[in-house]
Amino acid sequence: MTTASTEPSFRQSAGHRRHLAELADRLFGLFETESLDPAGGFFALDAEGRAVTGAAGWPRGIHEVTRIVHCFAIGEKLGRPAARRFVEHGLDFIETRHRDREAGGWFWSVGETGPADATKQAYGHAFVMLAAAGATVCGHEAGPRLLADVDAVIDAHFWEEDWGAVIDGFERDWTPLGPYRGQNANMHLTEALMAAFEASGNPKFLERAERIAGLIIERHAAGLAWRVAEHFNADWTLDRDFAGDRMFRPPAMTPGHWLEWARLLLQLWIAGGKRHDWMAEGAEKLFANAVRWGWDETHGGFFYTTDFENNPAMREKLWWPTAEAMAAAHFLAEHRPSAFHEEWYRRSFEFIDRHFIDHRHGGWRPELSEDLRPQAELFHGVPDIYHSLQALLIPLFPATGSLTQVARPLGDAR
Repeated sequence: MTTASTEPSFRQSAGHRRHLAELADRLFGLFETESLDPAGGFFALDAEGRAVTGAAGWPRGIHEVTRIVHCFAIGEKLGRPAARRFVEHGLDFIETRHRDREAGGWFWSVGETGPADATKQAYGHAFVMLAAAGATVCGHEAGPRLLADVDAVIDAHFWEEDWGAVIDGFERDWTPLGPYRGQNANMHLTEALMAAFEASGNPKFLERAERIAGLIIERHAAGLAWRVAEHFNADWTLDRDFAGDRMFRPPAMTPGHWLEWARLLLQLWIAGGKRHDWMAEGAEKLFANAVRWGWDETHGGFFYTTDFENNPAMREKLWWPTAEAMAAAHFLAEHRPSAFHEEWYRRSFEFIDRHFIDHRHGGWRPELSEDLRPQAELFHGVPDIYHSLQALLIPLFPATGSLTQVARPLGDAR
């Protein structure tokens, strides 16, 4: 007679948890040493993790500074001494440089002397909300005010009540940019809304997150055999021919987003008291399809995009889909336990550890070719800390909420 093993999985082993904590500490340390610009905001980092100074370091996007604020809010929860200063520094840049004091909202990007791209993007405003939620949880005076402000802007301009989702973007004066509707901005707003709900207790945030998930996943992804479509028309009909841009709006389908949604759906399922069972079932199906159609069985890694027939399209291997696979596999292993999820957690981490982490300099490589050679066609230098840090920290804490909610000092993970 055989009995089930009582040994912890690779994911749960003390040695692996120590390794994750050490990698996260080193990543934090790199950004703490190099990224803070004394004149305001944060420097980009080059491939060796050095600050990119001067004109080459501009313009700077709203999503970049807000993601750093979010990550250092997590750092505050971990007890990192420098974290509070980084959050305050980032909040000041959001307020003094990115905020449009004339028309309202936040500029997509700013240069050294003013706005570089003055459009107002839902994607960027989602990350303003995420940063505000983290700052609120950590007790920053500016946090609740920023959360109320961005909530008001989203209410006034972005949120379409009839659809339960947001418009993608506007000109500076709030003239709509066009009929395009996208899932990516709505996906990140779902993440931010859950963090805002945790920070404030306001049920509106959770209800809106559930509505977005219902539209993007229950309605559209389920109808596409549990694959997430990216691009839509103003009436939320699928636009299969949208060309977009290679970085933020690539054509067709992006399996990395299926993985990201798998984790977010499980978090949303828990936050809502598990009342929507389709979320947990959908998370399993999205994850299974992403690894089935997105993973390169020859070389390893996730293709950046596939077409609607599940053929690889953009064959680059970016860092963030594998990071999201690791985080999603952990959530699934906690809430839908299986050897399949444990195997994919280990495969994702080992691929990251071998190919994306630059163990010499401490950062992550953002992009590999199809055959896993480092390249810089889409991304340059060290990518921002957001995807990589969360992948390292999510497995160390309860899979029940945002890291700004569940993180605590890492002594028990070492």
